[in-house]
Amino acid sequence: MQRSFARRSLLGAAAAVGGAALVGPLDGTAAATEATGSRWPAGFPLPDGFRPEGITIGSEPYAYFGSIARGDVYRASLATGRGRVIIQGLGPEHPVTGLKIDAWGRLFLCGGDSGEIRVADLRTGRITRTFTVGTDVTLVNDVFLTPDAAWFTDSFEPQLYKLPLGRRGEPGDRIITVPLTGDWVQGTVITANGITATPDGRALLVANDFAGGGGLMRVDPRTGVARTVDIGPTLLPNGDGLLLLGRLLYVVQQRQNAIDVLRLDNAGTKGTAITRITDPEHFRVPTTAAVWKDRIYLPNARFDVTEPTPETDYDVVSVKRLRP
Repeated sequence: MQRSFARRSLLGAAAAVGGAALVGPLDGTAAATEATGSRWPAGFPLPDGFRPEGITIGSEPYAYFGSIARGDVYRASLATGRGRVIIQGLGPEHPVTGLKIDAWGRLFLCGGDSGEIRVADLRTGRITRTFTVGTDVTLVNDVFLTPDAAWFTDSFEPQLYKLPLGRRGEPGDRIITVPLTGDWVQGTVITANGITATPDGRALLVANDFAGGGGLMRVDPRTGVARTVDIGPTLLPNGDGLLLLGRLLYVVQQRQNAIDVLRLDNAGTKGTAITRITDPEHFRVPTTAAVWKDRIYLPNARFDVTEPTPETDYDVVSVKRLRP
C-alpha cells in the first residue's frame, strides 16, 4: 500500500485556498467546522495509526471508516465521536480504501492494491465474500451502490468492476469487468478515483484525475463508454471522493484540502462550480465524504505524512451541507 499511495501523492500538493469558510458566491456562510447548534461534535479522533481513507454512513448516525494500515473497519457514533473496531482486518496486505453500507447491514469494501473486493456482515463482523480482480497494478479505490449492482473503480486500469446484486442486495457470484472507452484517458498515476451516479440515476460519474488536467467523466453502465462532463474551467486534479446530494456534487480535492461543489444538470452532462469549501485549520488531506442530516463528514487521510507510524494521529472533520 505504501507503494501505491506514494504514487497517489504524485498528483501534487496544491496549497489550500481561502480561509476557514465557504468561499465563492455564498457570502456569509458560517465557518466550515463551526458548531452546528447541536451538542454533537463537529469532529472527533480516530485511532492513532489507523490511516483512514473511506467513509460511509447509513440510515443510523454511525460512520464507518476503512483502514489502509491493516484493513480494519472502525465504527463511530456521530452523536458522541466514540467508536471501536467492528471488523478486524487481515493485515497490511489487505487494506480497505473506499467502502459503502447497504440497507441490509452489508459493507462493500475496496481492497486497494490487494485487488480484493470484499463483502462484510455488520451483525457478525465477518467477511462473507472475497473476490480478486484486475492485475498486479490494480488499485480498487472506491465503490458506489446502485439498486442492482456495486460499482468499483480501479485507479491504475481503465475499467470498472460490477458486482451484480439481488433484490435484497445479496451479492452475485462473480465480478463483471467493464472496460472504459470513449473519452476516457488513462494516466500513469492515479486516474479513476471517486464514483457516484448522475442526478437522474441513468449513468455513473467517475473522477478522472488525469484527463485534461483532472475532470469528471459520465460513464454509460451498460457499455463503459465515458464522456467528459462539461464543468467549464474547473479542474479536478486531486478529485477523490464524490458525494451527490440532489444536483449538488461535492468533489473532495484531497491534496488541495478543499471541497469543490458543482451544480449538475439532471443527466450529469454539464456542471457549474458554485463554491469551494476550505478549512486550513482542520483539513489535513481529507479524502472522502458522507452525509448525515445537515453535516458532511470527512476523514483526514494525512497523505502528506510520508512515513506514517502507529503513533500518527488521525481524525474526522465535518462541514455544513449546502442547501440548493
